[in-house]
Amino acid sequence: MDNLHPDIHEAIRRALAEDIGGGDATSDSILPANARMSGQIIAKQDGVIAGLDVAEAVCRAVDAGIAFRALAGEGERVEDRQIVAALDGPARSLLTAERTALNFLGRMSGIATLTRQFVEAVAGTRAVILDTRKTAPGLRMADKLAVLRGGGQNHRIGLYDMILIKDNHIDFAGSITEAVTRARAANSGLEIEVEARSLDHVREALALGVGRILLDNMSLETMREAVHITAGRAKLEASGNVSLETVRAIAETGVDYISSGALTHSAKVFDVSLDFVQTSR
Repeated sequence: MDNLHPDIHEAIRRALAEDIGGGDATSDSILPANARMSGQIIAKQDGVIAGLDVAEAVCRAVDAGIAFRALAGEGERVEDRQIVAALDGPARSLLTAERTALNFLGRMSGIATLTRQFVEAVAGTRAVILDTRKTAPGLRMADKLAVLRGGGQNHRIGLYDMILIKDNHIDFAGSITEAVTRARAANSGLEIEVEARSLDHVREALALGVGRILLDNMSLETMREAVHITAGRAKLEASGNVSLETVRAIAETGVDYISSGALTHSAKVFDVSLDFVQTSR
């Protein structure tokens, strides 16, 4: 029994349904029903592998008779041309599962690889790399799992597990103070984070005893001042204009977290292929 989130299994089900439809017309017409094949999944670049267990779940969803053996660990660095998994089973089933399995594996490994680059860029600082909700619709749990396997951490999963008071909420309420007051009155028990667009906003949030403040698109100088003003009374999260080129300088301001949507919305798909060998007709 795997430990994948039920949402990932549901994403697999939907992905297979959209790809297979009424059946794999090509494989079913060309390959005998009793034919068997074996194959290897090969990394075609250097990077971080993530999602082999998801690829295996895809194969088993197509046919429980497919044998899948991972040859690399989740979050492990792999090299170009390295074999990361071995498969064996009914030929029709393997060819039917191939593209969907590789789609998940390629996307997740791409996210993990980019995340690892961000994590390494801030090594030696206190900053923790976080993802955002800028994930592919329907793939949030897979995307966020890939971030974890790349060495980052997850921000809130959705709108339901944390109160994040952003600029539109503040503008509607009239002030940070009023927005926080309303959020606390709801008695949800959820952590509250407030977006600050200026140092005055930071001071207002601190006066309210808010434990986490998001520094929105602030300059490095302003972030350093926010760290000084806060003096450890709240956790500070930097967001906006975060890239591999800028993340080190942001981390060196002393913030606790750096969140980047790029981890999931701009990661390049990791190149993997599945090479088959016919074993019986």
